[in-house]
Amino acid sequence: MVAPRWETDFGAEGGLFRRLRAASADAWSGYTWHPFVRRLSDGTLPLPAFRTYLIQDYLFLIHFARAKAFAVVKGESLAAMREKAAAVLAILDETKLHLKYCAEWGLSEQDVVATPESAETVSYTRWVLDRGLFGDILDLEVALAPCTVGYGEVALRILADPARRADANPYQSWIDTYAAEEYQAMARAAAARIDALGVSHGGEARFARLAADFAEAARLEQRFWQQGLDAAP
Repeated sequence: MVAPRWETDFGAEGGLFRRLRAASADAWSGYTWHPFVRRLSDGTLPLPAFRTYLIQDYLFLIHFARAKAFAVVKGESLAAMREKAAAVLAILDETKLHLKYCAEWGLSEQDVVATPESAETVSYTRWVLDRGLFGDILDLEVALAPCTVGYGEVALRILADPARRADANPYQSWIDTYAAEEYQAMARAAAARIDALGVSHGGEARFARLAADFAEAARLEQRFWQQGLDAAP
């Protein structure tokens, strides 16, 4: 039986990323195939749920870019620093998709930024920033990877979903963004970086702590999806 792409595309067999994913299987599956994701796939997600998610995700990305900037500071080489600097710019570009949707609802960037951060946004972003402040580059990258790689996996799961609404899905442009090869390549690179740092920065000796952080990030992602569903009438 051939394993699905989302199990083989990210990270090397036996590498740190796949080991972390396996150790956090329940939390990871609960994140990457959350009911919010399944309703994106079949097009039944209520628009208020998506709107709440999208606004909070915009606010999240502002802090996520700041956390990525820590990786420039903590980068172990000039090449790594350049790569992370480019990643910060990629995240800032990602916010443009959010603003495109928000504009359709008559919301400007100023309106979105003025929206209070939810408890889910605060808890997730401050946790990631904390790992960036007090951990080394491997701690930080493990905290960041579930977001980057997870969205790549979410897109692959949706594409393989028998219940997917392929025609006239109101969320197709969102799906296309994360299914695109450009994003998939970025997700694969993030998983490969975890594998490489696992070798260079003692991942084996630190596995228990890293696995706990990886699972916590997946749980925080679950709660981030859930806040959207909770906002639906």
